[in-house]
Amino acid sequence: MKNSILKGSLLISLAACCYGMLGTFVKMAYLDGFNTAEVTVSQFTIGFISLLFISCYKRKPVSDLGQKEYSGKSYIKMIAGGASLGLTSIFYYLAVRYISVSIGIILLVQAVWMSIVLEAFLSKKRPDGKKIVAVLIILIGTVFATDVMFQHDQLNWKGIAWGILAASSYTVTMYSSNNIGLQFPPLKRSFLMVTGGFIVVLLVFIPVLLNGFSLNIFLKWGLMVSLFGTVLPPILFTKGMPLTGMSLGAICTSLEIPVAILFAHFLLGEVVSPIQWAGVILILSAVVLINLKKKTENGI
Repeated sequence: MKNSILKGSLLISLAACCYGMLGTFVKMAYLDGFNTAEVTVSQFTIGFISLLFISCYKRKPVSDLGQKEYSGKSYIKMIAGGASLGLTSIFYYLAVRYISVSIGIILLVQAVWMSIVLEAFLSKKRPDGKKIVAVLIILIGTVFATDVMFQHDQLNWKGIAWGILAASSYTVTMYSSNNIGLQFPPLKRSFLMVTGGFIVVLLVFIPVLLNGFSLNIFLKWGLMVSLFGTVLPPILFTKGMPLTGMSLGAICTSLEIPVAILFAHFLLGEVVSPIQWAGVILILSAVVLINLKKKTENGI
């Protein structure tokens, strides 16, 4: 049990690091003249094709087929659950058009406390005292990390709104990874989730596809964004979430914060003020608080 939890935590942490790097790559694609539709469509197109190829390559021999049968309803549920994956990318990429990557990732990681609230709502059980305190610390830390008290006139509220929507969708993605289609092998679950995300992205951006789309995005940024945004994270999440549970899985995603800030600093030159770093420390402290509780519960 201990090894399973540790393995799951590592897998989700790696997925979080991928998402942490992603915002900087998307911002660089914007600076290169590409738009949200081009970045997102290229990401999910390459991701879908890559996972389809991997799934076919890893397919079991004929002698092993037929041992497990999955209903059509199970496939539909898994694909529908993956729709949130596409929405998360769309919302997050729209957010970083208007705000810095550092603030964007702070908003995205609000999925930590949103997951706690969602889990409490679905289980109809009130969170324990430590979790409630941790949520309050995260909210206070977010106020400092976004510097909303001193820079509220400079913040783009459209970007803030997209960031909150991204966090909400991200929470649903984590829930889907932890609860839907667990009978499928991890690779198949990843492919089905990305398929759902791919369908949503195509539906959202059909007008752009019909009225002009730069294929250069596939050569310049598509592969990079797809690898860290569509190929690796779903595989890591679908393997890791069932081993950790939703709360601990959400906690591990907090690694996105330092990774995103460091990448944005070194590659984009973004500056984070001392008060913002204080907010980041508060958020990470809240994560540690919940994590200590989890370790105690699991006897680690």
